[in-house]
Amino acid sequence: MTDSFSKQDSSTHFGYAEVPLSQKQHLVDDVFHKVAQRYDVMNDLMSAGLHRLWKDILVSKVNARRQSGFRHLDVAGGTGDVAFRIAKQASADAEIIVLDINGDMLEVGRDRARERGLANKVEFTQANAESLPFPDQHFDAYTIAFGIRNVPRIDVALKEAHRVLKPGGRFLCLEFSQVTAPGLDKIYEAYSFNVIPAVGRFVAGDAEPYRYLVESIRKFPAAAEFERMIREAGFRRTGFERLTGGVVAIHSGWKY
Repeated sequence: MTDSFSKQDSSTHFGYAEVPLSQKQHLVDDVFHKVAQRYDVMNDLMSAGLHRLWKDILVSKVNARRQSGFRHLDVAGGTGDVAFRIAKQASADAEIIVLDINGDMLEVGRDRARERGLANKVEFTQANAESLPFPDQHFDAYTIAFGIRNVPRIDVALKEAHRVLKPGGRFLCLEFSQVTAPGLDKIYEAYSFNVIPAVGRFVAGDAEPYRYLVESIRKFPAAAEFERMIREAGFRRTGFERLTGGVVAIHSGWKY
């Protein structure tokens, strides 16, 4: 067959559906356009507030206090949750940039930054994780929380993360993973596919975006496989830490 969609290297998954690679970003954008205004409320409801603890642990590994002039990039962090935490611990001359491809999410983040008095400390940039608008070796740290699985070409995004980090810079990724606690896997599966879409319908008025988010978690590579991808992008001293019985994991790598 000559149809480009039939070629394995030009198609990808959108949840459980297979779609042309060129269409995935548009489909993902539509999901986050629908959920932007309720994104943080839904995070609290879906995780019973645990996402706050997970993000606190992620940010503690950034260690933004370590130097003056610290430069940090938070990718797919439109609403500012991670960046605001970093801004509170960083020096006054720190450069903290939130990058997201979705303008609706960024608008929520800008509003929240103004409400928190952080508008002058956190910058918001609309751009693609696969093509970062920054020079080589610019940042001391790069974070991405619950965003890497929505990127159409994860390998490309990882190489871009490596490119923009300084030597000695750290990559940190918080993402859903595979439950390892005995018995929790079945409970988590039932909760994910039955409760989360129903809550999405009640709170946000639409179950489909949340059904996609659950499916995207299941399609994301296993922790060891994702660590291999991080190494292939050029990072060293890679590893991951499972949290909450494996519901999420924090992946890490260093640029040498």
